[in-house]
Amino acid sequence: MKKLKIAFITPEAVPFAKTGGLADISGILPGIISKAGLSVKLFLPMYRQVLEKYQNLERVKKDIKIEISDKTYLADILFLHDEATGLDIYFIANKEFFDRPELYRDNKSGKDYKDNLNRFLFFSEAILKTLKELDWAPDIIHANDWQTALVPSFLKTKYKDDLFFRKTASIFTIHNMAYQGQFPAEEYGNIGLNKGYFAPEAYFEFWGRVNLMKAAICLADIITTVSPTYAEEIQTSEEYGMGLEGTLRTRSKDLYGILNGVDYESWSPSSDKLITAPYTIKNISGKKKNKQTLIKAAGLPYKKKQPLIGMISRLDGQKGFDLLEEIMEQILDLDLQFILLGTGSKKYHDYFANLAKKYPESFKPFLEFDNRLAHLIEAGSDMFLMPSRYEPCGLNQMYSLKYGTVPIVRKTGGLADTIVDFDEKTLSGTGFVFEEYDSTKLFQTIKRARKLFDKKQVWSKLVKQGMSQDFSWESSAQKYLKMYQMAQDRL
Repeated sequence: MKKLKIAFITPEAVPFAKTGGLADISGILPGIISKAGLSVKLFLPMYRQVLEKYQNLERVKKDIKIEISDKTYLADILFLHDEATGLDIYFIANKEFFDRPELYRDNKSGKDYKDNLNRFLFFSEAILKTLKELDWAPDIIHANDWQTALVPSFLKTKYKDDLFFRKTASIFTIHNMAYQGQFPAEEYGNIGLNKGYFAPEAYFEFWGRVNLMKAAICLADIITTVSPTYAEEIQTSEEYGMGLEGTLRTRSKDLYGILNGVDYESWSPSSDKLITAPYTIKNISGKKKNKQTLIKAAGLPYKKKQPLIGMISRLDGQKGFDLLEEIMEQILDLDLQFILLGTGSKKYHDYFANLAKKYPESFKPFLEFDNRLAHLIEAGSDMFLMPSRYEPCGLNQMYSLKYGTVPIVRKTGGLADTIVDFDEKTLSGTGFVFEEYDSTKLFQTIKRARKLFDKKQVWSKLVKQGMSQDFSWESSAQKYLKMYQMAQDRL
């Protein structure tokens, strides 16, 4: 079997730039694939935050011309080699498009940058031209989310007769159907394709607007998403498919769900440098010390017999905060404490700030993002709450298992694939699961967890069953390797 060449294209990846879970995946999967023996090149934009951290990158190409409408833009290509993984990393640089405070939106207005279509059109074109400049024809182009959706789309349209890419297959991974790359119809002309592709029965048109994700779903050789259950859900209804469920059903034979893995080098209580005391499944005494540190950091009184619920989330309706708003006071009356970390909707910022004043000994919201605190919440909490309306994969429930923090989740997407509801009769399971998206059902599930917490021997067994689970990337990476070979075999 030949050594496949993979171009992994992403709008964000740790440690370079991050807004969400996509960055975590893109920061580890390409390296694992590279270490597995494939030739991998990672491509992402040269954002301001990347340039500030990495100022001595090698410039390998300069002034690559990209035409958008009637204007010419220039791309510089910078390079970094990761010795640990053997990964080659390329950054697409253009100050006009990427030298900005944030990746996709203006924080002052809270709105997306108006030129996002042009920004990621430029990024996509620059990658395809860079591959030709490097004379490196990939066997697979693996694109991620709407920001890269034009790459597999161009391979089947603009570049379909280009002999350089004649043996290149494409895989498009959907990380969240809620973000599709939709733009006004008048911007379609910027893409540079004929009008025939902008029609309801074609690729780019969606209710009178441009939809980049729809095009990639139609045109990529293989589509993947980040959990098996989410792959099924997004084909079933508008609630999950966000209007593209019909399009997804037409590609059902080419659509696969591969569960994201966990980077246990960064997320393991035995080696975590960001927590107070390390611990293992054989000796979890350090967990109590982390709880004490967390409670102190939150300014709450330490109450030995009270369980602590932790939650780390974007404050958004999708994450179940509309349910929580209905029952938070009932939850806080259950003789427990609750610590929340996250940012998002001003509506929820205001609500939780006011709730903290009413329950100063039970509830503390940290309306910010703090990576150290995120690790401490995982290590110091007794339970971890994820009542999402939908959750493509989710990582925190898997982190929680490893840290002995029992997940309370809704049965959806990756949460359904990773957490097994605890059965007190058989003592099987790894967490607490509710199905119906309903605040009463959520409250009943939290009550059930609260009640079991007092049964120390049973609770200890549940904790250790969770800690014994393994969701490492190796298994998921092997499935991607099979996808790559499958895509190549279809050419």
